[in-house]
Parts: sequence; C-alpha cells; structure tokens
Amino acid sequence: MQPIRFFHRGKTVELEDVAPTRSVLDWLREDAGCTGTKEGCNEGDCGACTVVIGELSEHADGATAPVRGLSLKTVNACMQFVPALHGKALFTVEDLKVLHAGQLHPVQEALVECHGSQCGFCTPGFVMSLWHVYEQHHAGGTQPTRQQLADDLSGNLCRCTGYRPILDAGQRMFELPAAALDTPPVVDALQRIAHEDRSHAAFHAPITVDALAALLERLPDARILAGGTDVGVWVNKQFRELGNVVYLGDVDALKRIDRNDAEWVIGAGVSLETAWRALAERLPALTDMWLRFASPPIRHAGTLGGNIANGSPIGDGAPVLMALDAQVELRRGDRVRRLALSEFYVGYMKNRLDAGEFVQALVVPTHAMQRELRAYKVSKRYDSDISAVAAVFAIERDGDRVTQVRLAFGGMAATVKRAGAAEAAVAGRPWTEDSVRAAQAALAEDFTPLTDMRASAAYRMRVAQNLLWRFWLETRSEAPLPEEAISVWARHSS
Repeated sequence: MQPIRFFHRGKTVELEDVAPTRSVLDWLREDAGCTGTKEGCNEGDCGACTVVIGELSEHADGATAPVRGLSLKTVNACMQFVPALHGKALFTVEDLKVLHAGQLHPVQEALVECHGSQCGFCTPGFVMSLWHVYEQHHAGGTQPTRQQLADDLSGNLCRCTGYRPILDAGQRMFELPAAALDTPPVVDALQRIAHEDRSHAAFHAPITVDALAALLERLPDARILAGGTDVGVWVNKQFRELGNVVYLGDVDALKRIDRNDAEWVIGAGVSLETAWRALAERLPALTDMWLRFASPPIRHAGTLGGNIANGSPIGDGAPVLMALDAQVELRRGDRVRRLALSEFYVGYMKNRLDAGEFVQALVVPTHAMQRELRAYKVSKRYDSDISAVAAVFAIERDGDRVTQVRLAFGGMAATVKRAGAAEAAVAGRPWTEDSVRAAQAALAEDFTPLTDMRASAAYRMRVAQNLLWRFWLETRSEAPLPEEAISVWARHSS
C-alpha cells in the first residue's frame, strides 16, 4: 500500500491511514486544522468548500490554461476523496496569506475594499474562485469582463445576496499590486512525487488504459470513480459503502480529445469543462448549455464519460450527444466495441455495460456537426441547477425538405431518449408550421412525463412542445428569429 502524497501549505504531505472515501473537506477541517474551508450543502451545490487543485500540465486535460507549468482548477472539497489528491497540489484560503508574504492577497484586499463579505460563511469559497480567476487572467495578461466573472462565480452561492460587491471585487483585484503564484517550487515538488499505478486500501489508481482494463476484469464489481460529482453525493448523503474503488483520474490517455476528418473521440476522462468547451467552439449554439451545465467546480472535476455512464434521465450531456449521433466506445479487457448512445440506456439508471466493462470514449461523427442545432435547458434556477427539461434538436435539409432530424430530450422519461414519433412526423416533409405542429402532437406518443419536485407532467409536456416550436421559429427559412445562443457566444468571445 503506497502512501498518498500531495503538496499542501508549502510542503509535501504524506498520508497512510486514510479511508478511501474520506473527503478532502473533512480532512482539511478535522486533520489539517484548515477551518477556513466551510461545509455548506455537502453536495457540491453552494461552493462554500471551494478549493483549488493544481497538477502538472502534462497530466491535466486542459480544462483551464496552464499557469507556468501548473494546471489549476476549482473543485468542491466536499466531493473529492483524499486518495485522489496524490500527485497534486491543494490550495485553500489559508494559502493566500502565505503566498503574499503574510499580507492580504489582492483578492482578499479587493473584497475588503468593496465590502464583498457579509455574514462571511461563503467568503472563503468566493475567495478561492476569484483567486483561480486571478491566476488564469494574470498569467494571460488579460482581465475578465463582468459577465465572465459572473459565469466563473456561478458555483458560489451567497445567501446574503451580496453578488454586486463581490463582482466589484473581482474587477478591483486586478488594479492592486500583483501577487502571482510562485509555481516553480510547486512544480518541483509534484515532479518528485512518483506517477505510478498505486493502491491504497480499497482505492486503486492505474495510470494506463491497459492496466485499468485488466483491473476491472479482476474486480468487475468495483465502483469506478472519475470526478466524484455523483459518487461523492452517494457517500455524503446516502452513506453508501463503495467497496473497491477504481479511480480514472491518473489515466492520462483518457483525458484526450482526438479529432480527424471523420470523427471526434472524446476520452472518458476528459473533464466536462474541456469537453463542453471543445463542442461549443465547434457548435456555438451549445454555448448556453455549456455555461449552464452545473458550475465551474463541478465541470472541472466531473467528466463527460462519467456523465454518460451515470445515465441520469436529467443529465444534460446525453441529449446533446444523441442529437449528434454519438456512440459510446466500451472496453472490457482487450475487447473494444461501439454502441449508439441512443441504444445504450435500457431503463432508469441502467445501461448495456457488461460486468468489468467501462466507457472508454464518446465518439461524435464530424458530419453530424454540420446540422442546424439548438440546445435548450429549462430549470427553476438559471445557473447551476438541474434541468426540468433539456432538449437538443438537430436537422439537415435539402432545400426546405427535412432529410435528417434528431429530437433528443432529458427529463421527459426514465432515460434520456429521442422522440421517435415526433421525428417521423417531420422527416421527409417540408420544414413548415404544419409539420412542426404534427411533431408537437406526436410528443404525446413518445413520452409520458412524471410529476416531481422540479415540474409537473403537464408542464414538462407543454415545455417540450413549446421548445420544438421555438426551434422552428429560429430555423425556418422565412424570417427566422435571432439565434440567441450564438449571440451569447459572441458576448463571451468579445
């Protein structure tokens, strides 16, 4: 059993007797005495426990731009397990004073000047998110817009409703004397920590895909852990015992996006942030869905492969990929097979994975990216909320006749699925009001929605029909409505 080694508070920490599912938050508060990091919701929703993780750029997937050899990302400490820290650096609010020679860091000074702290409980989380922004933009010699700051802070909730002064502080911090992170000592420390296959109690962390495949063949009932954004909630809220845990975060080969003329192969270990950014750069209409998919800390930690393998009927990744005819690439031992994502789910949270098999990649054909596509998310809260209905539509036309159509929905059934009857009502017909009305009516054949805390069945059906109507209004040949998602993309790119 190898010890867990990571960089924290200016030195390498070595731990041996740590439970596989001990959270970073609990370790910080109870063992390390770093009580600045707070527990709010304990499920990754409020941001009070936000910390920053650093890792060598060559082991990161590019979720954020490297800062002098170090890749930094915000995560929720409540849902990260301590063994996953191995080979990484952990930064908390206590570090900022040390980093700035015992003085307040510009982030903290700006919050003081702008009166950005009210009750103060959420403040350390805001500080760490702002510090991440500070490092990213300071390294690039740029400053974020106020809207970009708001997007970057969407995972931090202030129950005192103090967002305006916090955003003021986010702008003010760049006007104060600079205090960038001195990365060479951190990089040097991480390079000294061996990157090798390791086991710690019931926590297994292979570093190659072959080793991962062999391990899962030997332990077919093991729980696969990627970003922990679901598994962490199971432990914290449901007190579930996980047994053997196989961690994917050290398998660099799964963190790549390989592109060619025929397809994109998105490794299962690619973070949600990196995957969504790449897709939105190719398909600007996905930008709004990307920015509203959970929060930056969740997107930095979670993976697109995990989102798809989890199979939640309200997951926002699957509708997008179904509309793009994506396949899941599955591996068991030396066997690799591909399966259409639309055929992957067989019931609520059930899929076609065999014992010992895992999702190796998501494959998106490039020809599908030529389609007219729109993605819509309807939820109670605009930022960082679960969808009541997610809808992603894509069509191809020959003149005004629809030759290909994909209408994918989340939140409407026990699984994410395509609306087969509605698609049949449109396929081969002119893209007109009559055909869209027929598709709206056909949705009742495709779905019998549930009523739950997020929406009633009647509301979900009405929303699904209205979104289909909106899609037609935005893509009709005569007088289409402005493409809202693309204007959002332009705003964030300016």
